[in-house]
Amino acid sequence: MSRSLVLLGSGETSPTMVTPHQQIFQSIADDKRNSSVYLDTSFGFQENADEISERIENYFLNSVGVKLNRASLKTSDDSPASVAEALAAVRAAHWVFAGPGSPTYALGVWQQSGMAAALEDVLDRGVVVFASAAALTAGTHTVPVYEIYKVGERPSWREGMDLLSKATGLKAAVIPHFDNAEGGTHDTRFCYLGERRLSLLEEQLPVDTFILGIDEHTGLRIDLDEQLAHVFGRGGMTVRMGGHLWTVPAGETVSVADIAAHAGTRLANVKVESAERLNLRHVEEMIESGRVNDAVEALLNLDEIDRDIDTRAVVHALITRLGQLAASPRVDVRSIVGPYVDALLEARQLARQNKRWDEADSIRDRLTELKVIIKDDSNESSWEIELT
Repeated sequence: MSRSLVLLGSGETSPTMVTPHQQIFQSIADDKRNSSVYLDTSFGFQENADEISERIENYFLNSVGVKLNRASLKTSDDSPASVAEALAAVRAAHWVFAGPGSPTYALGVWQQSGMAAALEDVLDRGVVVFASAAALTAGTHTVPVYEIYKVGERPSWREGMDLLSKATGLKAAVIPHFDNAEGGTHDTRFCYLGERRLSLLEEQLPVDTFILGIDEHTGLRIDLDEQLAHVFGRGGMTVRMGGHLWTVPAGETVSVADIAAHAGTRLANVKVESAERLNLRHVEEMIESGRVNDAVEALLNLDEIDRDIDTRAVVHALITRLGQLAASPRVDVRSIVGPYVDALLEARQLARQNKRWDEADSIRDRLTELKVIIKDDSNESSWEIELT
């Protein structure tokens, strides 16, 4: 299975992209496709967010031929259980899509919830497809498009998720809608910035960072194993550094090293995982292989880790997946479910003792959603499964 980062300039749900989407899915093993998800965060603030989600689902089902699952994370105020469920869905996925909306809004929610790290991990095993607003978040820096174009803020960057650099070593700010011409009498190229504002922004970038532009109805698929970049669609990909341009038209393939060379930069070191992240990945592999008892024990042993946002988010996602197993109506309650729920309650008790209230609430809320009723008294907690 090929690992890829796919960046789309626009047209992510247009007829132009049907064949490319299908070709990308063909690179994923059949038994992995049913975990394909899309994130609704980038447009989660909109009143018609559910309508947009429905359009995305219908496009991929009816045009591309793939049924997507929604990983819903609309706001940073979502309950710990809802956040953990979305994280669990993404961490189990081999294909993840995010698209239109506000890049700065998406960044805020993803960075505060730990979703940014979960998306980064998807690239270790599968495909991330970022289009339009989401594509803006993939680089070292992000253009706050709404704030500049609609509100009139002075051109400045926001910190990006930097997926591109971590996966390929290319330090770039990604600009979709690169050839936009909607302005008619005024310049709306470069994602509605125009040349004047883009030049101001370009001056603010570090000397080793360039602009990676992607035209509308155009995509760039970077094969992370081969380190090759394939351009497809109607337009091209443009490398812009110090006002100098190098454009690769659709239908051509170049190496990641070629892109860096034309940008006049060196490839950054690709990320090295911390011991904590490796330990968490090991727990996840145990769950995937069915060694749930071992996973529970390992998860409890992680209690001493000094947890940052990303680590806590991973732990929450793992707890959610264990909770789903524990409350499954397809297994025998006495012989199988009992030990798992007991272990999760032990993890909850440890979280409470260490005053990690969000984690304790996440365990309880998720088990409650899965019909596991928890009863607390002064000394211990007991449980039972609600009969339906």
